[in-house]
Amino acid sequence: MEVELLKKLVSTPSHFGEEKEISEFITSFLEPYAKVETQEVEGFGSNVIAYLKGVKNTVVLNGHMDTVGLSAGWTKNPWGQIEGDKFYGLGSADMKGGLAALMSVFAEIAELSRRERPNVIFTAVVDEEGYSRGTWELIKSKKLEKADVVLVGEPTNEKLMLGARGRFVIQVKAFGKKAHAARPENGINAIEELSKLLANLNRAKLKKHRKLGKGSFCTLEIEGKADGLSVPEYAKAIVDRHTVVGEDWEFVRETLEKLAQKLEIKAKLKIEKFKRPTPEMLPYYVKENLKVVKIFKRIFKQKTGKDVEVTYGKSVGDFNYFGTYLGKPTLVFGPIGGNWHSADEWVSISSVKRVKEIYRDFLKALV
Repeated sequence: MEVELLKKLVSTPSHFGEEKEISEFITSFLEPYAKVETQEVEGFGSNVIAYLKGVKNTVVLNGHMDTVGLSAGWTKNPWGQIEGDKFYGLGSADMKGGLAALMSVFAEIAELSRRERPNVIFTAVVDEEGYSRGTWELIKSKKLEKADVVLVGEPTNEKLMLGARGRFVIQVKAFGKKAHAARPENGINAIEELSKLLANLNRAKLKKHRKLGKGSFCTLEIEGKADGLSVPEYAKAIVDRHTVVGEDWEFVRETLEKLAQKLEIKAKLKIEKFKRPTPEMLPYYVKENLKVVKIFKRIFKQKTGKDVEVTYGKSVGDFNYFGTYLGKPTLVFGPIGGNWHSADEWVSISSVKRVKEIYRDFLKALV
């Protein structure tokens, strides 16, 4: 079932902001198995939510429906092509392979009696590749408040991800002093002063977390322009700042201010968060001694004969929202694949099948 689902999902274009068709397909697929509802996300189609009643734990199964745009350089059919164990296609790895496994296991679990399964809430969301509007709508609606654990099917190459760094996008504005460019000593060059800060970001203080590692800086954009033959009086930069637990906005802002002081930056700086329509992605991690984690590890070993490798995400996704704003243990586990967000993206067919089986046995073990 999961391979046929994968074919259908990949053959349905679903760039973020254009998820209506795939949302309708997932809804129609789930309706024979459970109570299904849709949740409109303005301008982005609808989330799909399906409920199965069971006993004991409540598990949220989560996957996103959207993809990035089609890049140049494809040599395979971006709407689905099989070669050996590889299924090529846009979004095949990120994350229609995982989504197919989640949909398939939901259908299988629906055939069990209530006493043989936990309570399950299946969620397929929009806009993960944008600003996570879909997941944020889910959390705001309080439909997941009774959840005990969240299982996200993002591609992890069959590793168990138990946390991820967070992220702030920072806007730094520099205000200098205009003067004739032939006499630069009479002005303050905003571009040059801001560049000093950006060139020394590696000197800013970073905290280290025992699981998530260290945070990081990366300048994404810088702009500035002179008014004719003048010293530029304004410049602006956009800086990526990935964070670990313990690095909140105040810490991030203050470390930049202190760095500017140390560098004796002459321009006046305004440091603020880049505005986004949803809250910032905060870092999180899940303790390995939690019962649900131990159960997952046991199931993986029973299925594969080896211990699952535990990993932690370097970047962000909807899982950050589940792990922080929802505040539930969030496990991320998905199939093997490659070339995410680039040409000839692929997912392993055998891995999609194996992941589905691990999902199934994990759900049954929670009863």
